[in-house]
Amino acid sequence: MNNIPFNYPANTGKEIQYIGNAVAGGKICGDGAYTKLVNQWFHDIYNVNGLLVHSGTAALEMGALLFDVQPGDEVIMPSYTFVSTANAFVLRGAVPVFVDIRADTLNLDETKIEEAVTPKTKAIVPVHYAGVGCEMDAIMQIAEKYNLKVMEDAAQGFDAFYKNKRLGTIGNLGAVSFHETKNIVCGEGGALFINDASLTERAEIIREKGTNRSRFFRGQVDKYTWVDIGSSYLPGDISAAYLYAQLEEHQQIMAQRMNIWNKYNLFFAAYEKAGIIRRPVFPQHCRHNAHMYYILFNSLAERTSFIACLKEHNINSVFHYIPLHSSPAGIQYCKTPAELSITDKVSDCLVRLPLFYNLTNEQQAYIFDIISKFMKEKYRV
Repeated sequence: MNNIPFNYPANTGKEIQYIGNAVAGGKICGDGAYTKLVNQWFHDIYNVNGLLVHSGTAALEMGALLFDVQPGDEVIMPSYTFVSTANAFVLRGAVPVFVDIRADTLNLDETKIEEAVTPKTKAIVPVHYAGVGCEMDAIMQIAEKYNLKVMEDAAQGFDAFYKNKRLGTIGNLGAVSFHETKNIVCGEGGALFINDASLTERAEIIREKGTNRSRFFRGQVDKYTWVDIGSSYLPGDISAAYLYAQLEEHQQIMAQRMNIWNKYNLFFAAYEKAGIIRRPVFPQHCRHNAHMYYILFNSLAERTSFIACLKEHNINSVFHYIPLHSSPAGIQYCKTPAELSITDKVSDCLVRLPLFYNLTNEQQAYIFDIISKFMKEKYRV
């Protein structure tokens, strides 16, 4: 079998055509025709006020600006997340405060948030791991009690739900990613979902380098000027064209990924029953999006041998985050007020399997065959 990558970006067939249209239109910079189509799609299909940006990282950074985060402010979040979650707030001089994750969903443990709140706390940033929703009702109640802002890091959560609410649309703001490793992609890209209407106008200004350029193009002012802090968070229209082709076929992409995810979950059931691994867990009130398929071994050594076996047979599986609290920058810039035992354990034991739109039945059958042989040889099952 030829090499099976961990990920391969989806291509529905319309991407090149739409990119050609963008080039022919003569405007490939920010806020071109396809960027506007994508933003309208967010409004019409997703029922959210969304702004396309050049990355999920950009959306998080905009959130820190919109929350008026100041030096010394504290922001509660998990350590088991990508660096952008913390970096967006460290850039404003704030201090990320790490809280442990739940053993079941691997999401921020909502029962540990309140004990991390101090007079310096400004916001909570729940991360919806693997497209499974955090316990947003409890998190929003804590935020209301202490007058805190909530920025959902829904980088992995596009088209996933918590109690019939789309991830990223529950907190004051939501950040999603369209990086090539996500379900719906454009290489590099993301979106900021603005669920607090009072933040809309300033979000447009921050996204446009601190100018009121968007109001100018709508004819609301006769010239535009520098009115606030901001940066260039606009994506090029070539990226937006690729993304729009994906959004038009998002149901097909999601259905195919879910089909692959379900096959993995069925395959690993017997190994979970035997106590060798644990499969993903998601509450009944959450609807995940098949962003990833992971399993948890009982030790680092077991995971290491599993990844090595798959690599030997040209299958690329990977572990996930090195916890931020144990990283050099995390030690320097962040705060860890309590033990993060679950975070540390999950980091050692989790492995992700190849899952992408164009993964074929033949490739998945080969993966199953190699894993079956590994399990039989190592565990006699």
